[in-house]
Amino acid sequence: MAPLLFYQRLLLTIAYISYNFRTFVLIMKHVITTIILFISVIVTYGQEQNNSEIKDLEKSNINNDSLINIKPFAWKTIPPLGLQEPTTIDTTLLNYYHKSIPSQVTPAYATTGNLGAEGQTMLFFERDAMSDFFFRDALETWIPSIKTHKFYNSRQPMTLLSYNTGGSKETTQDRLKMELTGNANAKTQIGAYLDYIYSKGSYNYQATKDLIWGASASHMGERYELQAYIYHYNLLNKESGGITDDLYITDPAEVQGGSSKVDTKTIPTHLSAAHSKIVGTDLFINNRYKVGYYDEVYEGDSVIERNYIPVSSFIWTLNYKDGKHIFMNDAPGEADFWRNTYLSNTGTDDRTNYWSLSNTVGVSLLEGFHKYAKAGLAAFATHQIRKYTQTTDTIDRVNPLPENISPYPGEKVPNNATENLFWVGAQLTKQKGSLLKYDATAKFGVAGNVVGDISIDGNISTQFKLLGDSVTISGYGRFSNEEAPYLMKHYVSNHFIWNNDFGKTRRLRIGGKLNIPHTDSYLNVGIENLQNYIYFNENCLPTQHSGSVQVFSASLLQNFKFGALHLDNKFNYQTSSVESVIPLPKFSIYSNLYVLFKVAGVLDVQLGIDCDYYTKYKSVNYQPATMAFFNQKEIEVGNYPFMNLYANMKLDKARFYVMFTHVNQGMTGNNYFALPHYPLNPRRFQLGVSVDFTN
Repeated sequence: MAPLLFYQRLLLTIAYISYNFRTFVLIMKHVITTIILFISVIVTYGQEQNNSEIKDLEKSNINNDSLINIKPFAWKTIPPLGLQEPTTIDTTLLNYYHKSIPSQVTPAYATTGNLGAEGQTMLFFERDAMSDFFFRDALETWIPSIKTHKFYNSRQPMTLLSYNTGGSKETTQDRLKMELTGNANAKTQIGAYLDYIYSKGSYNYQATKDLIWGASASHMGERYELQAYIYHYNLLNKESGGITDDLYITDPAEVQGGSSKVDTKTIPTHLSAAHSKIVGTDLFINNRYKVGYYDEVYEGDSVIERNYIPVSSFIWTLNYKDGKHIFMNDAPGEADFWRNTYLSNTGTDDRTNYWSLSNTVGVSLLEGFHKYAKAGLAAFATHQIRKYTQTTDTIDRVNPLPENISPYPGEKVPNNATENLFWVGAQLTKQKGSLLKYDATAKFGVAGNVVGDISIDGNISTQFKLLGDSVTISGYGRFSNEEAPYLMKHYVSNHFIWNNDFGKTRRLRIGGKLNIPHTDSYLNVGIENLQNYIYFNENCLPTQHSGSVQVFSASLLQNFKFGALHLDNKFNYQTSSVESVIPLPKFSIYSNLYVLFKVAGVLDVQLGIDCDYYTKYKSVNYQPATMAFFNQKEIEVGNYPFMNLYANMKLDKARFYVMFTHVNQGMTGNNYFALPHYPLNPRRFQLGVSVDFTN
């Protein structure tokens, strides 16, 4: 019933927009006028551009193969040994507008509402395991990492610059992002990165100010390879604790004496003086030295070609991370928001610091150095040191305690802790060829708290021809038995203190994928069994479920095309065997209905409406003091479609869009919450531009 209900609401919204067409013309008149004026310029530009291209082609003596060879390309790095995986460069037209909608990071996303603010995907198979510094997890969408970093190879300097904005003066949302890369030669690249988000938010005490900068370098020589990057991030968020009464959204007339119009900036919130701040650094350096021989090609007695054939390689990878979490609230009267106050009754100033340094050394036999060497084989060892410093308790615990100070719960948590950890592992890979590819990595803990830890990852894929196109079938599996993060066991702050003796968490995930490009179909089905799973309970405290939880997930990406009309869909079904431990929306869908056409032969236009929807469930909630998402058993969210009306365009190397987000506000109900007491953004106008400067 959920898909039928979703499409019924989508059609009703489109019908409503059609019926009230005059209203929407008035709303978008400045947008339409701008587009019309712009198109008139494009027609002139297109004519000149086409004439110029014809002249250039007549003069050019460069063949197509040469043009292909100088196109820039990108790749990602696979830890721990630095294998490369090809990836895309973000210059495509489709769905560029989508990056500036906070609630649409995934089709089911639990968010406090603002761009750059805390959030967690509710699609379980897209969620990462808890990290060693769990405060950072709530902001991982905005923080670059080894999973998201891209290395580039561009014969010409390339700059990807974008600016997105929206909202009014009081609710402005701005994001400036830049990626710069250039090659000193065919093998050596350097780059820089900047991402700045400043958003006041649609509701009170919701502002974010995030600054992330970084640099990268790579060298892909025949003997020596280097892949390195550094990121530094400083993310400052105001914390509202959510609105005090949901009726301001669901039925504003009830709480405003009959007035149904509400100024979102006047809605009361639980907190007004609270701030969270995350500051950190991520440094990654991967070195590989390859040993081999030269294969010489002779013509008569002369060597006409020499190719270096690497046989083995020696690898060293360094990864340094640090992080600082600060939670401040200088309004003592707001302490009632929490159940306990342990360290100060005049305000909160929690500070938790962390750093880790990992060194991995490895040796490998490379794939393909001999006709019988069909796979690569590597062995490695990793040492990691972790250091934690927490808030100091300065209160004399001799009774009587100061007024409004809670007794210390149990054994005292040490302010400082150091962990020395050691793993050994092996890796088997086959990345070449089309018939069969696979990789498997196993890691075993042998010293420190990780003794007995096991982590095994594996993937296998094959391709075959069907209907004239390549079909890919792949399988994946992961087994882990790992120690709980230190901060899940020992933590001290003004409002939360815990000392836990958690056992290792065991996880087994298996699944398969099917990709059929001819029908534009992608299917991913998997199941995971979790034992001793750690989560935050309704008291916002970490707890460990002693039994097992099974999660089943099936996702389908299916796109349709009828001439210029497109309908792109992502369906996801998932179920949790113990919803009180892992609550999940059972069904979610993202659909994008648009037309794709050209103006004057040079301006690509994507004009459409999109929508995401997920079924109602007892969602997680958000705790500002720990930046953690915790389970609750009272309030359901979901069963609400969130729609955006947009015009997305690309001219040469420039992309730009205009958009009304949440265009269906008031048409499909008013229960638009992503978390209990955290409403989604109301309707707003947004626009953005991205330019690829290639010199």
